[in-house]
Amino acid sequence: MLTLYANLKGGTGKSTVVFNMAMWRIAQGKTVTVCDLDPQRTVTDVAMIRDEDGIEPALKVVHELPAKGKARGDWLIDVGTSDMDAVRAAIAVCGQIIIPVTPSQADLWATQRFLEIVKKERGKGKMPKIKAFINRADTHPLARENDETLEALDTLKQIEALAPMMMQRMAFRRSFSEGLAVFEMESKGKAAMELDALGEAIYG
Repeated sequence: MLTLYANLKGGTGKSTVVFNMAMWRIAQGKTVTVCDLDPQRTVTDVAMIRDEDGIEPALKVVHELPAKGKARGDWLIDVGTSDMDAVRAAIAVCGQIIIPVTPSQADLWATQRFLEIVKKERGKGKMPKIKAFINRADTHPLARENDETLEALDTLKQIEALAPMMMQRMAFRRSFSEGLAVFEMESKGKAAMELDALGEAIYG
């Protein structure tokens, strides 16, 4: 299945999610390919760190969408909105779209605009499954923004708002810079548990 991870707004931690989720799927025994269409090539860079440091398993990264009917296993597509042609091309072929949303009004507006683009690109064809989740959520126990953002997402009829959240944790930044998924760095840590819950919600 081709799963597109995208958001019109920058700073949502999209590439970090793609990398960690790709490694999570590999750990489940899946054949995984990351299609890195983001001009920043962040996932490409982290895959190179793994190669250079001899970290197994390796992460397969390509920079072109598969030909029709040629995709095998799980494909995770990472796009950046600085290349809207790539965004539209990915929307046209994917079977599922995952939208990471940080807890802010700006992200909600961006999500609504992104849904409009998806509907326009798919036209009268079959819509992909669209799921959204809160990423970089506030860890403060009294913070209201996380739940408020989730409630707002739940009002958007075109998407499924996922309950699992990925919190704003140092573990995600530190592991990423070392070429490791959070569960490879700390298998029983909070970040690893959050990734596991989100993976189950996305891929079931």
